[in-house]
Amino acid sequence: MPQQLANIQVTVADLRRPEELQAAAALFDAYRQFYGQPSDVVAASNFLRQRGELGQSVLLLARDASGHAVGLCQNYPSFSSVSMAPIWVLNDLFVSQAARRCGAARALLAAAADTARRAGAIRLTLCTQQQNHRAQALYESLGWLRDSEFFTYHLRLPSS
Repeated sequence: MPQQLANIQVTVADLRRPEELQAAAALFDAYRQFYGQPSDVVAASNFLRQRGELGQSVLLLARDASGHAVGLCQNYPSFSSVSMAPIWVLNDLFVSQAARRCGAARALLAAAADTARRAGAIRLTLCTQQQNHRAQALYESLGWLRDSEFFTYHLRLPSS
């Protein structure tokens, strides 16, 4: 079910279609570069295709009025043991520089919530960098609540 806002249309990506995978991979590669990773469109394409083939993620694409892919949002289904219910992790949200401030991120977030809700998830969770104040303001304007109860820890696992 498409979501539309300010001439932005969001749909679930069909990564079996080569043109859809190519558009998603280009955005995903730009997203990874934003976080300091080297460009590797082939690896980005392979990663997205594998997630789709294995049913491990739901990838949303935002398109502008001309149909050009301008943003993506990747969500990973998971579970809450305490609630004994499905939750989704919004792991990747990216809008191309040229399309920022046109409603694409807002439309992607709305579509992510709708898609997770329709899949039976009780919660959608995301993490963002502490310095990413613009994104934090957007999330809070949409009703997202900053967690003040739990800290997040990470353990790096070296390759064997």
